[in-house]
Amino acid sequence: MFETLTDRFEGVFERLRGRGRLSPREVDAALAEVRLALLEADAAVEVVGRLLDRIRTRAVGAEVSRSVSPGHQVVKIVHESLIETLGGRAVPLVSGRPPPAVTLMVGLQGSGKTTSAAKLAYLHKRAGKRVLLVAADLVRPGAVEQLALLGERIAVPVFSDSRSSPVPLVRAALRRARREGFGKVVVDTAGRLQVDRALMRELAAIDKAADPEEVLLVLDAMTGQQAVSVARGFLEHTDVTGVLLSKLDSDARGGAAISVKEAVGCPIKLVGTGERPEDLEVFHPERMASRILGMGDVLTLVEKAEQAFDEQRALEMADRVMKAEFTFDDFLEQVKGLRRMGSFGEVLGMIPGARTASADPQVIDREIRRSEAIIRSMTPAERADPKVIGGSRRRRIAVGSGTSVQDVSGLLRQFGQVRNMMKSLSQGKAMPGFPGISGFGLPGGAPGPAAGGRRRGRSPGPPGRRPRTPKKLQKKKRKR
Repeated sequence: MFETLTDRFEGVFERLRGRGRLSPREVDAALAEVRLALLEADAAVEVVGRLLDRIRTRAVGAEVSRSVSPGHQVVKIVHESLIETLGGRAVPLVSGRPPPAVTLMVGLQGSGKTTSAAKLAYLHKRAGKRVLLVAADLVRPGAVEQLALLGERIAVPVFSDSRSSPVPLVRAALRRARREGFGKVVVDTAGRLQVDRALMRELAAIDKAADPEEVLLVLDAMTGQQAVSVARGFLEHTDVTGVLLSKLDSDARGGAAISVKEAVGCPIKLVGTGERPEDLEVFHPERMASRILGMGDVLTLVEKAEQAFDEQRALEMADRVMKAEFTFDDFLEQVKGLRRMGSFGEVLGMIPGARTASADPQVIDREIRRSEAIIRSMTPAERADPKVIGGSRRRRIAVGSGTSVQDVSGLLRQFGQVRNMMKSLSQGKAMPGFPGISGFGLPGGAPGPAAGGRRRGRSPGPPGRRPRTPKKLQKKKRKR
């Protein structure tokens, strides 16, 4: 979501880091570019003004003028100021109420409220809670059916009654929750196209009947600074305890995430990062600031990896890799784990420096999908032992995967190079022509003959000279 904003910030910071000294005029010029970048990201004007005032106060003072590396010091100040704008620290969900503890999901239509309700229920379920979803959105056609399908997908029961009205329905759901011992109740309420009196009266009545411990306002990240006016409208009529920012995986410019906390004082607690039930994360201002400024987010990357990969299986896989015993099936398993962590672009964005040092994430994703298609066109025996794949098998695999024989041969060659490399490393030998990290059809594989790799039967000579002829060929020439 922040890709354009991140690119703008990186350009500004690159120029700052290259200077030995910074004058107030140069700082003001850099902040003017930062201001323009934030406004283009659709951040609220008032929020941009406060953020820049904080940065300027520190950037033109002794903190920077006496610094050994003033450019880096300004970057540090921008980072810390942005963290403050985003909220300063992560705010946990309210807890401690006796069961059943109720969470009301409120917001406008189209903000992703129903999907977010199911994601929150799944989050509580993974924490070991018994959860009941309540379909109290009786205004939008299909809302009840949508929540029922989502509940079935995550194996969470859904309480609904399309013939009832919201308040009696919520009361009946709470009676069932007490009777059956549910610890958490998540209520999906109705929304409107805009904040109006009818919506607020209905929410007030539901709030009184449910007595919730948490009221989460679902805001669409694509609404930009309009999210500020929506949040203010709800805060005037309801006791909102936090914000859930949905659609953070979209191509929105990021203004909503930057503006909400600073403008209305309501903390962002959760963010939706995809369509899957597990794509709901705790909002960490310091991590988000690092991602916006192109510094990566290693902590979130580690957390996603821990969820996506089984620790024992990962240790077994590492042992197989070091012994050069891994197969194409192992590669497919690793790709599945990476996909559970999110898109490849999202994963690369969490690695410091990967955005500029690596190839285009879309190119990487395309190459991996092609390799996947080739591997899935192989038989189990071929995946376990690629040496059995001859010419006719390569043609069959190419037809089955919609690729060419050259693509299949290239993948097999790279797979063999990686296995040989790991075998050499396990035996303590150096491996010439070290393949790139891609290995399996990704950009950056081992160089072939055209790229300076070794040709069979020839040994590389000094740079600029012709390769030396092997001794056996020299003897044959003498005999002739």
